[in-house]
Amino acid sequence: MPATAQVSPAPGGIDGFLGTRASLGMDVVLVGLLAVLPLLAWSVHLVRRGRYTLHRRLQLTIGLLLLAAIVVFEIDVRLVSDWKERAAPSPYWPRGVLSALGIHLVFAVSTLGLWVWVMTEALRRFPVPTAPGTHGPRHRRWARLAALDLLLTAITGSWFYWLAFVSR
Repeated sequence: MPATAQVSPAPGGIDGFLGTRASLGMDVVLVGLLAVLPLLAWSVHLVRRGRYTLHRRLQLTIGLLLLAAIVVFEIDVRLVSDWKERAAPSPYWPRGVLSALGIHLVFAVSTLGLWVWVMTEALRRFPVPTAPGTHGPRHRRWARLAALDLLLTAITGSWFYWLAFVSR
């Protein structure tokens, strides 16, 4: 009797739009995280040109976009999709995928903490309308660290995404 190929059922959740094994929520988060980086660069450009109010508004927008990405991600992985089932066909599953996820989470969690702190301090310490103040040098130092952390979050998140959902 010939052996029959077993066909595994489609993974749970809604398929993403990037043509990988990832779910819709994972694709939205990846694209959103990568889209925030040019916005961040533009925001830095604005503040260097003295456009403080626009910088403030853009930073609040970026913060809201990051919060929305976190909410979409959490809903997707906790209620809609089984990301582990989708990642299981990866040749890097489980060790490489989970290692990449662990490294990514270090940056993602620290980015969240830094962004909340930097934005809270800025809202409390800078005047309205926004103008330079005594808090400026400290804000600049911590904001640079938060921006670097966000960049590393995007890099490690993309690496995790590739290992888990793209590689075959």
